Amino acid sequence: MLKKIFKHYDYSIIITIALLCTIGLVMVYSSSMITSITRYGQDSDFFYGKQKGWLIIAGFVFLATILFPYKLYQKLLPIAVLGTFGLLGLVFLMGHTAGGAQSWLKLAGASLQPAEFAKLTVILYLALVLGKRQEYINDIKRAFIGPIGLTMGIFIFVAIQPDLGTGLIILMIAVAIMLCSGISRKTFFKLILLGLVMLTIMGTIGVLTGQVTENRIGRFTGASDPFKYAQGEGYQLVNSYLAIGSGGLKGLGLGESVQKYGYLPESHTDFIMAVIAEELGFFGVFLVLGLLGFLIYRILTLAKRSKDPFASLICIGVATMLGIQAFINLGGLTGLIPITGVTLPFISYGGSSLLSLMIAMGIVVNISFFVNYQEKSSKKANNVVSYPNNANPDLS
Repeated sequence: MLKKIFKHYDYSIIITIALLCTIGLVMVYSSSMITSITRYGQDSDFFYGKQKGWLIIAGFVFLATILFPYKLYQKLLPIAVLGTFGLLGLVFLMGHTAGGAQSWLKLAGASLQPAEFAKLTVILYLALVLGKRQEYINDIKRAFIGPIGLTMGIFIFVAIQPDLGTGLIILMIAVAIMLCSGISRKTFFKLILLGLVMLTIMGTIGVLTGQVTENRIGRFTGASDPFKYAQGEGYQLVNSYLAIGSGGLKGLGLGESVQKYGYLPESHTDFIMAVIAEELGFFGVFLVLGLLGFLIYRILTLAKRSKDPFASLICIGVATMLGIQAFINLGGLTGLIPITGVTLPFISYGGSSLLSLMIAMGIVVNISFFVNYQEKSSKKANNVVSYPNNANPDLS
């Protein structure tokens, strides 16, 4: 029985996730070994040990999630929504600050970042609601006011922590799901116009309430001309350039990074790809990006194959989350966009990020089971032809 169940999972997704997590664990150790000693006064494997522990927990959660039918999340979603707002609210009451943002909660001795799980809540909520509203999906008032309201509520909670990077990821996930929900071209442009108006209003409110701080402006100036501000806002970006440039084609060798010796303060989180480029060169970067690209491609292919709107929109949301998060991380360390503190999926150090990603991947793999099973059952049904009295057809 178990053999029949497990043969329907998409193992290309599972293998890709395993490879990314393995590379991430190795690079967390390599990139954090100096920081662990000099900055935190710990053993060289301090962050490696913590990440390994999170990976073991996330692995068990992943296995449980792939066996849990994705349709049952429809019943659990109200609890997830209330829990998300509750945890985001607790952040302001008893959260602790790290990296300039009050985004973490201490629960059972572990630090959790509720905003990471909020992304998954938004994906499941929008997929369920818009999947059920296909009959009137082009009626913006009936189909989209509720989803927009919930998304904006979560975005505001996250953005004022302040964690604008994660907030923007949540917004872009919502936009992708809404635009792929089966709407017409006319509704598409109406939603885009509505989004631009809302962004303008939020930007104005941000300026008036002092959310546009000198530190945030400095991130833009640092990204625009990092060498001019090399001793200030452009410090990390300049050292990121040095790491990427010195790696060349083959890299300096695993563990041989120079920039991780205090020049890149967040070498195991935000700037871990710069260390990969320095130690493993172009080939290492190409491998990581290739695996991430392949994973996104497989998830989008699964979305296209699924006949259930709920499953299809979940896959679109998860693929968007991976793609946007990777783009923002890589854009920050290459100077394409300001640095936001967003981590690289599966690679950067971070327990909350890893756990939320593995839950999302577990849901996707569970969807692959149902899609593959339905397609195989459909092929069998199409190949079965019955004849009266068990007679063979006359082919003469």
